Amino acid sequence: MAMTDPVADMLTRIRNAVRNRSRRVRIPRSKLKLGIARVLKDEGYIHDYREVDDGVQGAIEIDLKYGPDGELVINQIVRRSKPGRRVYAGIKNRKPVLNGLGIAVLSTSKGVLSDREARAEHVGGEVLCEVW
Repeated sequence: MAMTDPVADMLTRIRNAVRNRSRRVRIPRSKLKLGIARVLKDEGYIHDYREVDDGVQGAIEIDLKYGPDGELVINQIVRRSKPGRRVYAGIKNRKPVLNGLGIAVLSTSKGVLSDREARAEHVGGEVLCEVW
């Protein structure tokens, strides 16, 4: 069966890996997922990510991050916009996630950005997910 929502698959793989306290997780590569991984790294939710050539479509290997005593850095990672129900946020109506303690990842005309970057660039877009 074909996967209908690759972004939800990516978020589920990260969620499961964090729950299992894994050091890294590997997901199939796409430009959108690379953008999400870049935002998670820039915002400090993961250590790093790299592209891995697996001979097919490629993969992204994400190094997960935990606190000094093993505390979770990613407590929740939630898909907001789904294939059956797209969620968009304009420039003005974007509220901070958890009063600024979390981030939203948006797909905008200027690429995949965090809500903070989108506000600075004065663009709105599709709310892909929220992380806190």
